[in-house]
Amino acid sequence: MGEELSRNGVHHKSNQDPERGSGSGLCSLLGSKDGDFLLSPTADLVKISDLQGKFIGIYFSANWYPPCRKFTKTLSNAYEQLKKCNVDPGFEVVFVSSDEDLDSFDEYRSSMPWLSIPFSATTTKRALNLRFDVESIPCLIILQPNYDDEQDSRIENGVDVIERYGAKAHPFTKERLEELTEEDKEKRANQTLKEMLTTPERDFLVSHSIPEKVSVASLMGETIGLYFSAQWCSPGEKFTPKLASIYHKIKQESTVDGNNDSFEVIFVSSDKDESSFDSHFYTMPWLALPFSDPTIKNLIKYFDVESIPSLVILSPDGKTVTKQGRNLINLYQEKAYPFTQVRIRSLEMKNDKEAENFPKLRYHSRHDHELTLVSEGKGGGPFICCDCDEQGFGWAYQCIDCGYEVHPKCVRDVEHDSVVES
Repeated sequence: MGEELSRNGVHHKSNQDPERGSGSGLCSLLGSKDGDFLLSPTADLVKISDLQGKFIGIYFSANWYPPCRKFTKTLSNAYEQLKKCNVDPGFEVVFVSSDEDLDSFDEYRSSMPWLSIPFSATTTKRALNLRFDVESIPCLIILQPNYDDEQDSRIENGVDVIERYGAKAHPFTKERLEELTEEDKEKRANQTLKEMLTTPERDFLVSHSIPEKVSVASLMGETIGLYFSAQWCSPGEKFTPKLASIYHKIKQESTVDGNNDSFEVIFVSSDKDESSFDSHFYTMPWLALPFSDPTIKNLIKYFDVESIPSLVILSPDGKTVTKQGRNLINLYQEKAYPFTQVRIRSLEMKNDKEAENFPKLRYHSRHDHELTLVSEGKGGGPFICCDCDEQGFGWAYQCIDCGYEVHPKCVRDVEHDSVVES
């Protein structure tokens, strides 16, 4: 069976799948031994043939998995927008449940405005998972109108498409996705602080000191760190004080050097309530977007922030320097500033030079096995240090037996153990 996967995740099938009948279409794909129908949100029966001529999103999800519930809200917003606009061709979603019992299925389905494969149709659900090689959830496969196995064209990365573009992705074609990609490139090439951080109602950031409101315009010409975090985030508890210490050192060195390109950090909060935001922000020496500001969700989506804490660095002209600010702080501390490629490459070369003198083998006081020095590309990165629990990449000491990995600076030799040289 010949297959091609274009960029943007649009899949084209060149030959018929020998395991399915010729022209089996939607009914064969979605139907079950009980009949060719789906469940509506009100549990009414809907003929699968009614979906002909529409884009079909086959949504693999489960009530028990939080990322699924989160994406369901995002997909619902896009779905409702497209319904409201009455787009042509239309868009329909079919839920394929991975829930463990009927009650969970019914509870989850009640939050969805679209159709569902019946919970009892286990053979159909299993066949769909195999048909589209579903390895993780949430997963959204978007089929082109008038689906037929013989002329199968689909978008396989539907979750990414909807999270990135929402309803704007319609009509879900390769050409539309390429158009949106180009718009993204142009937008990023011309991005500014004002465009990213202000709204028609707000042109300021909040501060601990007086004045309590600092205009975004006053930050033009500075290197900016957008710090995505929340009080409930355990890794953030460790990283926030580290970042605060580095922040003060960079500010101090900039003042001593008379550097006009100063450094500022802006807290972008994912806190669940305002009291949590206030107490969390109180521990930080920098600025913040107001709690629950609509810009926050836009920034998380714009920079594809999948986990926190995360530090995105912007150049003095407002362009993105790197989304790996947290890693760079962990590796190089204040020396990482101003986080440019030239600066980081210089530090990498220095690290590579220093690594020539590192012992090739060591024992660490918190691990029983011998550790081997490895470089990036050979096991050194990216990784989470098993000693300090912080991210890193580049050189590392790694246990070949079990994968235990630590920063070179975190290795503490076992007392009375001599360093083993190669």
